[in-house]
Amino acid sequence: MKKTIITIVIIIAALGVIGYVLNNNKKENKAKTDIVAEKNAAISVKVAPVKTEEVSLDFVTNGNFQPIQQLTFSAEKSGKVISVLAKEGDYVKVGQTLLTVRGDVINVSAQQAQAVYQNAKSDYSRYENAFKTGGVTKQQLDQAKLALTNAQSSLTQANINVGDTRVKAPISGFINKKYIEPGSILAATPATALYDIVNVSKLKLVVTVNETQVASLKKGDNVNVTASVYPDKTFTGKITFIAAKADESLNFPVEIEIANNSNNDLKAGMYGTANFASKQQKQHLMVVPRNAFVGSVSSNEIFVVENGIAKLKKVTAGRILGDQVEIVSGLSDGQTVIVTGQINLQDGNTVEIIK
Repeated sequence: MKKTIITIVIIIAALGVIGYVLNNNKKENKAKTDIVAEKNAAISVKVAPVKTEEVSLDFVTNGNFQPIQQLTFSAEKSGKVISVLAKEGDYVKVGQTLLTVRGDVINVSAQQAQAVYQNAKSDYSRYENAFKTGGVTKQQLDQAKLALTNAQSSLTQANINVGDTRVKAPISGFINKKYIEPGSILAATPATALYDIVNVSKLKLVVTVNETQVASLKKGDNVNVTASVYPDKTFTGKITFIAAKADESLNFPVEIEIANNSNNDLKAGMYGTANFASKQQKQHLMVVPRNAFVGSVSSNEIFVVENGIAKLKKVTAGRILGDQVEIVSGLSDGQTVIVTGQINLQDGNTVEIIK
């Protein structure tokens, strides 16, 4: 009996020790979990300071060069190609013959039209003389005149058809692509493509600017332009078009016309940069990085960090200056703004600043 009691006491004591150890472990685990949870609650962000600095109002924007003229030249009349007189890469002038089309039937028709015209002309001359002496009536003279007019119209059309057998360039430029060969059959409906002609004696650099930048531009302004493949060459361009309406991204298309050099170094489709020089002196402006704004600059909302807490601030943005944006009001020098991680933030969240 005594042994049984001792055994029971030992078991109870062991259970107590085990319970005590488990309880202590539970407290330690909870404390560790609380620490981890507290750390996980802090959202990692990167920051930048608000600062006032001297800023140039010059700005650059990129775009692609486009030809001043380009045309896919198509057939106006049906026929068989006899000779092709221009190939890809050739420079052609407006009015230059590019190909000839079979014209024997057309030439015969033109000769017939010429004969009919000459006969009608002679008839009218005879009727006119006869009318003066009373030999024909006024009605007969009018009919002869109508016949002459119709014959002259037919001859004019026949000569046009003869001219159409020599297909001529409608614009000056380089043959960028040739679609026909001798023996090709041309159709007027649908029209057979003949050549792609591109005029690069002048080019247009098409760029877009924001509303702040467009306010400082006007047609006729000179702009220095560079091409990515010729970084050491500068071309002078002139603004020829400023859109009266913004596009879907709230930017304004601007076209800059550039005269190509004698070697035609600039090609349509090349990547170019327009360097817009401001007429104003450098200014001291309060600026923040552009990516500090929540969503976009137009939101006028920025998160600042105060004592490890993210605070959403309403600001008034000014001019966009490349990667920076002018702050008109809402922030002070020295404040810290969040530049990455805003997508996960809400006002009042705890943040952890990372480098």
